[in-house]
Amino acid sequence: MKQFLLLPVLLFCSLLPQAFSQQLSMPAGAGNLKCMAGRRVGMTDIEIRWNAPGVKGREGKIWGTPVAHYGMEVLGYGSNDPSPWRAGADENTTIYFSTDVKVQGKSLPAGKYGFHIILAPDSCTLIFSKNSDAWGSYFYNPTLDALRVSTRQLKGQPLQERLEYKFLNHSASSIDIALDWENWRIPFTIETDLNALTVASLRRELSSGLGFDPPSLQTAANWCLSNNTNFEEALTWIERATDPTLGGVKSFTALSTKAGLLQKLGKNAEADKIMQTALDNASVLEMHGYGRRLIAEKQYAKALDVFRKNFDKNGDTWPVHVGLARGYSANGDLKKALEHAKKALPQAPDAVNKSSVEQMIKTLSEGKALSQ
Repeated sequence: MKQFLLLPVLLFCSLLPQAFSQQLSMPAGAGNLKCMAGRRVGMTDIEIRWNAPGVKGREGKIWGTPVAHYGMEVLGYGSNDPSPWRAGADENTTIYFSTDVKVQGKSLPAGKYGFHIILAPDSCTLIFSKNSDAWGSYFYNPTLDALRVSTRQLKGQPLQERLEYKFLNHSASSIDIALDWENWRIPFTIETDLNALTVASLRRELSSGLGFDPPSLQTAANWCLSNNTNFEEALTWIERATDPTLGGVKSFTALSTKAGLLQKLGKNAEADKIMQTALDNASVLEMHGYGRRLIAEKQYAKALDVFRKNFDKNGDTWPVHVGLARGYSANGDLKKALEHAKKALPQAPDAVNKSSVEQMIKTLSEGKALSQ
């Protein structure tokens, strides 16, 4: 009987390596650290994941050595094809972009990519591979390259013990990413089409329930006006935002946005008419803000006209005189500008605004125009 029980026991033991080949999840050690870093640029999410090796006393023995080899090398361990450096340690370094981007000026579709680098003494070729699940670069396949771009490394940097990916020079539509390790920095630039991505997002969101929400419609239209894009569609949004059947209100902000869009589309007579209605309903600060906007757009005569209307409507008050000072200065009449700045000084509502008016008076007294 015992010999018949032996066969199932042997079978069970032979299956053990396969049945329990999955590894336990254990805390990370102090070797190559698992790292991640991310940043949002405009409407684009960027995430980098890598294993960070340390210099560990190998200064001067990192670049162009087996640690981070130059060119393409056969790495062994079953890999027989020349491979680039894995831009980190252990598993694949990966970079994820939630939208289409440009890397060093070249287009790359949204997605997750394996990141590799062909190193040379004075240049680097960055590789974004469609295979993001590899073990390092051991089985690198050039036919899966989505993009290759070039950059130049910066040498002589302060010692960076652990390999790090850093985000630098962040703007509304671009950012620099730098691989820092030992005394090298390998930088590259990511750019996004902020206007196109934002308009696409606004269009998508306004096709939902937000398309019946006047404040959301107004915000979207005003963004397009402020960023000089998508005027035709933005005009339909602001018209819906002021539609009384949707609860829209013909406020100064909404009407001035509509007038601005009409002007961008060359419909100046209609724009002027709507802007006049907007100004009739504007508060003293709204009129002041609109005048400042006209100055920023270098429409100096129109700005002064708005500031004068603000005086006619709201009289002898602080923002009115400040606006007139700016309006006359922009049109070259520094004497009149100084006169109104001095009237504004005792009306300043707080210390910050009083200091600002004092600086205006000082500038004008020196015969200089106010900065716009």
